[in-house]
Amino acid sequence: MTWTLAPEPFDSPVAAALWRAYYTEVSDRWYLLHEGHRTDPAELEREIAAGTGTDLAPPKGQLVVARYDGEPAGCAGVRLLDATTAELTRVFLYEGMRGRGGAALLVRAAEDAARALGATRLILDTRGDLVEARALYARLGYTETAPHNDDPYADHWFTRNLG
Repeated sequence: MTWTLAPEPFDSPVAAALWRAYYTEVSDRWYLLHEGHRTDPAELEREIAAGTGTDLAPPKGQLVVARYDGEPAGCAGVRLLDATTAELTRVFLYEGMRGRGGAALLVRAAEDAARALGATRLILDTRGDLVEARALYARLGYTETAPHNDDPYADHWFTRNLG
C-alpha cells in the first residue's frame, strides 16, 4: 500500500467529496463539543455550497489530493494571501486513513505547492478541539503565533518559513 499525492482541480468530484467529508467532520466536532448536537443538515448544505474552493485554483492556489493505494484518502489546500504568504487550509484525511503517515505527506506536498506559487511563508489557523492537527503542525516545525485573522472558529494560529 502506497501514498500518491497530486494536484487536483478544486471542482472535481473527488475534491467535492473530500470537502463534504472535511466540513461535516469539523462542523460536527464543534457543535458536539459546544452545543451537544451535530450540525443542522440545512446549515451543513449551505456551508458546503458556499465553500466553492475557487481560491484553491491556480495561479493563486492549489488543492493537493492524497490517494492511498489509488483511492482518494485526503486533501490539503494552499492559497496565496500576498506575494510571499500562503495559507494552508482543508487539511483532511478520511478517518480510516489516519495513522498511516499521510497527513505529514499532505502538508509537505502543500508546502511544495505554496513554494511553486512563490510563497516563502505558510500560515494557518485551527481550533483547540482539533488536537491532532495542532500536534501535527508542531511536529512538522510550525510555530504558534499571534492571531493573523479574526475567524470566530479559530483559536490557534501557526506559521512556518518555507525558505
